[in-house]
Amino acid sequence: MKTKRNPSTRREKRERRHRRVRGKVHGTLKIPRLVVFRSNRHLYASLIDDQKQNVLASCSDRDMATKTKKKPQEIAKEIGNDIAKKAKAKKIAKVVFDRGGYKYHGLVKALAEGAREGGLIF
Repeated sequence: MKTKRNPSTRREKRERRHRRVRGKVHGTLKIPRLVVFRSNRHLYASLIDDQKQNVLASCSDRDMATKTKKKPQEIAKEIGNDIAKKAKAKKIAKVVFDRGGYKYHGLVKALAEGAREGGLIF
């Protein structure tokens, strides 16, 4: 007899979605993967080369010196612009966007829009 499985937690569901997305998304040196990670307090973005398993560039709101109070959406856009600048410095124009199992809205969407404004193509 099968027993009923406990309902999944939010984190388990996100990790399951992330694994499903990662099966389809793969980054290279020329077209790296732009990964988004959201914790309860901070937002992180990284450019990853999956072939060599190497982090090419990273950025977070912890790196930024924001003394003035800004809305989280504005900070996410700044992170997107900053990661785009770092990518341009490494002569990277195209990326593959990996939303990390999160829904494409709110901070994740703002970060993606900021990266596009910064000049990244995805």
